[in-house]
Amino acid sequence: MSGLTNETDWLAALRVRAAQPPLRPREPLRLGSAEIGSIEPDMGRRMVEAGLPLRATANAWQISSHDDEALADLAHWLRDQGLASRWRDELLPVTDAAGQRHGAIERAAVRPLGITTHAVHLVGRHPDGRFWVQQRAFDKATDPGLWDTLVGGLMSADEDVPKTLERETWEEAGLHLTELDQLRPLGHLQIRRPVDEGYMVEKASLFQAVLPVRAQPANQDGEVAGFACLDAQALRAQLASGRFTLEAALILAHALEQNGPR
Repeated sequence: MSGLTNETDWLAALRVRAAQPPLRPREPLRLGSAEIGSIEPDMGRRMVEAGLPLRATANAWQISSHDDEALADLAHWLRDQGLASRWRDELLPVTDAAGQRHGAIERAAVRPLGITTHAVHLVGRHPDGRFWVQQRAFDKATDPGLWDTLVGGLMSADEDVPKTLERETWEEAGLHLTELDQLRPLGHLQIRRPVDEGYMVEKASLFQAVLPVRAQPANQDGEVAGFACLDAQALRAQLASGRFTLEAALILAHALEQNGPR
């Protein structure tokens, strides 16, 4: 992306990357009557041959038992086959296209199964209009060392959006929502693209807030390497140079369009 200097060019390129079909054909994965994800047919056949609670139907794969134990069986098989990402012992919600919950599954299994994840992001502003951003830790499984929004993370199975935003704001920036000014929704973002472990489908709820003038973000969970506070011009330059994650770049570009420098 470093060759793209025009803002229209790099932003258009980001939007194309955020809406990509799978690299290989995938078929719907169903739990009960709900479509909850997708898998590659070869993986489906291997799962059936391994005796997992899965069966082939017309152009889809049906999980045979409508409970979390069946989902856990799929997740553990993926781990044993080396097909899952880093195991986290963290359950994420399993939802359909309308957002209705149908169960929970280990985080490491969501990409191989094409299950939608739900994220929150907080765009942090300094009172003078600059943007607070974080650098992801260099041992992160995804996008290590790249820059990100001030706060971003996935919703766990036992959470809703407000609870996730409160938890992630403390874990990543050491801040409580009650400390922030002008907290407001900033919209939504959806990403669909191939990743190393499978297919990423993510829906993000976006927020913006102003940090008190003397506030200094302080990471609590070891997943952030550091923070910076950038004016709009410097932020645009770094977005165009590809130093931010795809999701953060789209979110911050949206925030720049909505707010601009103050």
